[in-house]
Amino acid sequence: MGAGYAYGTALYALRYRGDLQPGETLLVLGASGAVGLAAVEIGKALGARVIAAASTPEKLALCRERGADETICYDREDLKSRAKELTGGRGADVVYDAVGGDYAEAALRAIAWRGRFLVIGFTAGIPRIPLNLALLKGCQIVGVFWGASRTNEPEIAARAAREVDAMLESGEIAPLVSRRYPLAEAPLALRDMIDRKVVGKIVVVP
Repeated sequence: MGAGYAYGTALYALRYRGDLQPGETLLVLGASGAVGLAAVEIGKALGARVIAAASTPEKLALCRERGADETICYDREDLKSRAKELTGGRGADVVYDAVGGDYAEAALRAIAWRGRFLVIGFTAGIPRIPLNLALLKGCQIVGVFWGASRTNEPEIAARAAREVDAMLESGEIAPLVSRRYPLAEAPLALRDMIDRKVVGKIVVVP
């Protein structure tokens, strides 16, 4: 997964689909992966207060290094109650869900009134979300498909790509490569991804 894909997804999601504003609170699920860390960095660059959620304290320490203001270890803490606590009971203005599964509903229950729930991916499985929550929260559930955006709205996709390039050149964002694998260990790299051992990006070197 290239830097352009991860950061393109994050910027397209947060700016063009989630309308994230300076001072708002962003909750990122799966925050230690490539797409999640990109959202942490982009969220901070856009002026948001970022809450990173991931499965281990070690992954969350990395999220803090990359700019997260607060963290939630959702394998040890209740995601909904902790997110509400960290937002003074108000909830997150924008949820960036790169995980899905059972975490999706918990995060939706912790969204603010008129919040935006961004559907990014399903590494923990495709969730079944009770749609009455969208009514009760007055919120939007927004699908984010960066790849398809380049066909369906090429002008916006190109603008987002240019913004990402500018941020990379200025050093405002910086991809993290946590490990390099020789080509012979490509199966191990895939297994580490499946087993959720990967943080940031990994590279297979020919």
